[in-house]
Amino acid sequence: MKWYKTTLCLAYQSFGVVYGDLSISPIYVYKSTFSGKLRSHEEDDEILGVFSLVFWTLTVIPLFKYIIFVLGADDNGEGGTFALYSILCRRAKVGLLSASHAPDGDISACSSQLPLKETRGSVLLKEFFDKHHNSRILLLLVVLLGTSMVIGDGILTPAMSVLSAINGIKVKATGLDENYTVLIASLMLVGLFALQHFGTHRVGFLFAPVLLAWLLCISIVGFYNTVRWNPGVVRALSPYYVYIFFKKAGKDGWSSLGGVVLCVTGAEAMFADLGHFSHLPIRIAFATVVYPCLILAYMGEAAFYTKHKEDLERSFFKAIPEAVFWPVFIIATLATAVASQAIISATFSIISQCRALSCFPRVKIMHTSNQIHGQIYIPEMNWILMIFCLGVVVGFRDTDMIANAYGLAVITVMFVTTCLMFLIIVMVWKRKVLVAIAFVVVFGSLELLYLSACLAKVHKGGWLPLVFSLVTLSIMCIWQYGTLKKHSYESHNKGSHQCLPTLLPTFLPSTKSSYLLLFSLSQFHMFLSISNFMLAALGLKSSIFSIALSGMVIKMLGRRFMLLRVI
Repeated sequence: MKWYKTTLCLAYQSFGVVYGDLSISPIYVYKSTFSGKLRSHEEDDEILGVFSLVFWTLTVIPLFKYIIFVLGADDNGEGGTFALYSILCRRAKVGLLSASHAPDGDISACSSQLPLKETRGSVLLKEFFDKHHNSRILLLLVVLLGTSMVIGDGILTPAMSVLSAINGIKVKATGLDENYTVLIASLMLVGLFALQHFGTHRVGFLFAPVLLAWLLCISIVGFYNTVRWNPGVVRALSPYYVYIFFKKAGKDGWSSLGGVVLCVTGAEAMFADLGHFSHLPIRIAFATVVYPCLILAYMGEAAFYTKHKEDLERSFFKAIPEAVFWPVFIIATLATAVASQAIISATFSIISQCRALSCFPRVKIMHTSNQIHGQIYIPEMNWILMIFCLGVVVGFRDTDMIANAYGLAVITVMFVTTCLMFLIIVMVWKRKVLVAIAFVVVFGSLELLYLSACLAKVHKGGWLPLVFSLVTLSIMCIWQYGTLKKHSYESHNKGSHQCLPTLLPTFLPSTKSSYLLLFSLSQFHMFLSISNFMLAALGLKSSIFSIALSGMVIKMLGRRFMLLRVI
């Protein structure tokens, strides 16, 4: 019974930590999708096609890929790209980094079901990595790229979500100056980052009711809009409307995928935040609450836009009924703060894993829970993220530009996870290569389609995550290189008990006499220091000279008899 209560409690907290970003995406998905070349295709089939794309993207990536498969590839309860790499380092021995020394049997949630026999595919892959050292370097660079993109998400997510919500006030106050919305968004971000030191446990209980209220609001409004404006939008759940969409929109439809992919922003946080909770609570929360509420919300928006095409390029808030606009706006504003919390927690987890593998400078890590080891707070990174978030909000001011950057960062991390899962399936889970290929074909092909559309918008804001990731990647590579050089130097300059006599002067007859001499010298220095201290206390200034002299003597002798290292 206690286990049951703990699971439900963690599921409740996960709303406020894990699903914030994913849940507030309806605010900007349709606006970002129809803000580009798709403006000339604002017909019912295109609107229904976008909804169909959103539905199937939400179903395939968060529900199938992450909930069913990826969450099972944890590293002692930790998730994220570095967790996958840590498993490969320890189980498949294909990494350059030294993973933690936990027992192999506790590495993954699926470890108890793993076949003990090596498959032909796992043997061939291991031989390939053993033979080609450059492949290990490439694998590490891919992992570091995905990790740096997650850290970049920690900057872009708060800026995008908070600014999108605050811009909703322009629906009512059309003459509001842009500087005021930027100021309000900046103040919200400062308050959000100031709350981080309370820890995930307290923040989760504080934010979970807000997100649950938000999900309830958008699902009710979505159902209302569907019934009132266009109940026939339900037929767009068929993938046939995806085909119709690309047939009519063509290249412009492909270009708009950079906006559609925003519907899965925050899906990676389900895996990255795994250490803050566990598999079952995250799965329960998504399957029973988050997923159905999001589908109703997107469906209702599509139904509204089929009758109000002039509002497609404006805001999510145009679809909110007049009577409940202000309550929904207030809840939406609070929910965007929750959305930012999800990626901030994920960023802390990723940085902690990087630090453990000597790929990130040493930072202070504070554990904020006595029960959940993965709930941490990193003060230095918290304030650095806040400064960069404020810079993005003040510098861009336009959510469309931030959306282009945001989409590229999100889909890059997802594709890196898919590539690592291919190796996990073959080399750790010992499944057949065909199973891993099927995984990559189903999920990787969809992600590559979105990635290509996002790369086409590099000049429209997509350069920002590339710059962030390049800087972060450089820091991690330089730190890792320095760590390897340090370990190499230490390993080549170790001493041993056997070489002790050879390192001491020849006038010492034996190792025993060497120790006796060093011990006698240390005794002499200690006696001299104590006596001189007593003399100094009596006011005899000459003792200070004696202290300095004895220190110099013992220092010279110490240099002569010092060993570099004794193991």
